[in-house]
Amino acid sequence: MRVQVSGSNRAGGSRTAGFGGRARRSEYWWFVLFTLILGIVAGILDGALGTDIGSEPSSTGVIGLIVSLALLVPTLAVAVRRLHDTDRSGWWLLIGLVPLVGSIVLLVFFVKDGTRGSSRYGADPKEAPHAAAPSMA
Repeated sequence: MRVQVSGSNRAGGSRTAGFGGRARRSEYWWFVLFTLILGIVAGILDGALGTDIGSEPSSTGVIGLIVSLALLVPTLAVAVRRLHDTDRSGWWLLIGLVPLVGSIVLLVFFVKDGTRGSSRYGADPKEAPHAAAPSMA
């Protein structure tokens, strides 16, 4: 199994807020990892700078709030493109509003392999020609 770190990041970065097309699993999960790391860094900075909004330990800070707002549209866009890769409409994201079950259903959709070949949402991203990029084996 090969993981193309640079190719996945490049694909996610070039279509940050685009809702059209399809996103491979690697593109989605690298984006999730990136947002998780960014959120942790924002939380550390909020704690170090004392910019917490609430008094509870789980409260978010000003920096965390800014990061969350900045990543809202790109997060929705990559999730919709990931659903498109499994030949589902982006409206399936709304199932996440159902407590527990909705999150499990979305997780299953995000982990599943994409539809082979072209679909109504575009060409298979696995069949798209990639530029020569270093890969981790």
